[in-house]
Amino acid sequence: MGDYDLEILEQYPIQVDNVRKVRGAFLCETDRGLMLLKQAALSKPRMLVMNEIHKAMKKQEHLRCDELIPNREGEFLTATEDGTTYYLKAWYPGRECDVRKHGEILEAARLLAKIHRLMELPGAREGFRSSDLLDEYRRHNREMKKVWSFIRKKPIKGEFESRFLECFEDMYRVAAAVEERLGNSSYRRLQKEAKERGSFIHGEYNYHNILITPEGMTAVNFEHVGRDLQAADLAYFLRKVMEKHQWNEKLGAEILRAYCAVNPLSEEEKEYIALRLSYPEKFWKCANTYYNSNKAWISSKSVEKLRISIEQNEIRKRFLEQIFAFHLEKSGV
Repeated sequence: MGDYDLEILEQYPIQVDNVRKVRGAFLCETDRGLMLLKQAALSKPRMLVMNEIHKAMKKQEHLRCDELIPNREGEFLTATEDGTTYYLKAWYPGRECDVRKHGEILEAARLLAKIHRLMELPGAREGFRSSDLLDEYRRHNREMKKVWSFIRKKPIKGEFESRFLECFEDMYRVAAAVEERLGNSSYRRLQKEAKERGSFIHGEYNYHNILITPEGMTAVNFEHVGRDLQAADLAYFLRKVMEKHQWNEKLGAEILRAYCAVNPLSEEEKEYIALRLSYPEKFWKCANTYYNSNKAWISSKSVEKLRISIEQNEIRKRFLEQIFAFHLEKSGV
């Protein structure tokens, strides 16, 4: 985006006092406060759903958000002369949620629960396809088998390939068990009920997308909003935090209690979360990255990520047994 493109701000009913470039956007100081101008890779239906969620949040005294700012024509997407589209949204001075501070993490869990209670939009169906976790795990498991087959046939194997083959059987057994148990669980019924309610998720609820501002905690960056079981957001948040805290059982239990105090979970939803956390996602990512990269040179960072994904498997298993009373080989939570 060049200086010429900044003329796009003239299409908004605001007075811009200063503009500076930040990561992936332009931060604008205006007569209506801070705003963020970003190039759009979003569909109109997605923008409309984001706006509906923002409106619902604004009606709550204790919730704020990075609401979309319409241009002078009342549209959220604004195009330059060359056809590039941008959108403008409210922003706040502050810092990211500190994953090291337990108090902030628990407050973020409560905030997620409050947002979820507002994210049911039965009329918003156009332009959104529901996620299917079972299909995703089936695809991931096929991909892991393909990588395993490829590495086995390599005549010369490096440290990454050797480590991968050593642990593949155990990791794949877990992945296959998750796929089977998910298929035999209440997942399809929960998925159908969520679709009927019009349940939406943030899609990337992690500490990077939670701001600590002078006025309080604010959830931002709803650009990955989608249709899914809302427990998927909590599972994602739990995984991200627990990976930083070595699957600390006490903190994990507190996060779950903080969320459930605002938005209770059924036993079936807890099983769904436990299954998501059981899946060796990091191991699959390592395999997938390896297969799609230059295999002539594997970085030490890739080897380290593989090592961590293997080591955390047992820690994660104990965490799930303690927090969810979850045993993968059994049929219930």
